Amino acid sequence: MLYVYENKINELKKHAHFRFIREIERKEGKYIYINGEKLLNLSSNNYLNFADNKELTEKFYAQGGDKYSPGSASARLLTGTLPVYKQLENLITDLYKSGGTLLFNSGYHANVGINSSLAGKGDVIFSDKLNHASIIDGMRLSEAKFFRYPHNNMEALEKLLVRERNNFKNAVIVSESVFSMDGDIADLAKLVELKNKYNCLLVLDEAHAFGVFGKTGLGVLEDLGLLKDVDLLIGTFGKAIGSMGAFATGKKILIDYLINSARSFIFSTALPPVNIAFSKWIIENELPQTYEKRKKMLELGKKFGSESHIIPVIIGSNEKTVEMCDILYKNGYFTLPIRPPTVPQGTSRIRLSLTSDIEEKDLEKLCSILGSTNKTTKN
Repeated sequence: MLYVYENKINELKKHAHFRFIREIERKEGKYIYINGEKLLNLSSNNYLNFADNKELTEKFYAQGGDKYSPGSASARLLTGTLPVYKQLENLITDLYKSGGTLLFNSGYHANVGINSSLAGKGDVIFSDKLNHASIIDGMRLSEAKFFRYPHNNMEALEKLLVRERNNFKNAVIVSESVFSMDGDIADLAKLVELKNKYNCLLVLDEAHAFGVFGKTGLGVLEDLGLLKDVDLLIGTFGKAIGSMGAFATGKKILIDYLINSARSFIFSTALPPVNIAFSKWIIENELPQTYEKRKKMLELGKKFGSESHIIPVIIGSNEKTVEMCDILYKNGYFTLPIRPPTVPQGTSRIRLSLTSDIEEKDLEKLCSILGSTNKTTKN
């Protein structure tokens, strides 16, 4: 039977679709080292350079982080929870002034658990077509009917709501705020308006916005003054915070419901206490000092035609995208090809992901290379 999989792998290779895990030597700030070569890392979600930061890690351990275990060995509902988990949940609840918070092991765990449990038989989910795979997987696992509206098209969403909303009991609208592969931002004010007009829950994934947008780093909703208008907000610790894990915060009744129904929470061993403590420590001690460098990073993204710190360079074909990544690699840039099913067919791209210590001069050579091959960033 193995020949079936061998044939599938060969087909992937034939269409420049084959993926492999690339081994690196180490990460150091904005650079990555492979085979002794120093490359500017443009594929990282380490937006504030908190991950792989030896000085920061030593500071955390010196201030009490060394007392936390590297393993939890159990699900929280099975053997209880240590105080540090509740402390982090309470901290996030206080920051967002929400009803409650629940920690998940990753953004994927959060979106799968939330979208598979909030809506059931007789319910409906309305999802942006470019939402992350974890949201799509959660919807597929639910027993709800779901519709995917054209990306950020509020007129199309409202037409769907007019046509379908009254055919179902409960309805959920789900969207990312900053879209992970396009770098653009959802029309959040309109989503709030439609959620109220058609009696829906609004679930917003701020994975790529938490720690980046907002006066205190709470995300795009904080920027827009809409934090109280969303029923459930998802954020992650594995990107800007430089740790691991995710959270959902919002209406208390929804948090209580997720504790009792989200299978990705119920049946997963909890994250190590040391990760929980590190996330809490970063949010309390380091995140408040990042406003200026976050602002600078977002301004740099705008200079390159993006609404955020994520800059998509649309190439088109898989082969040409892989070729461009190889050219950039030879010129000192670490980028990886983004291909279907991560993005729609025919839109393979390089996703330039800025971090706060990347400067405009770091990208001059890259722009020259892209310009000489007639490649342009998506506006």
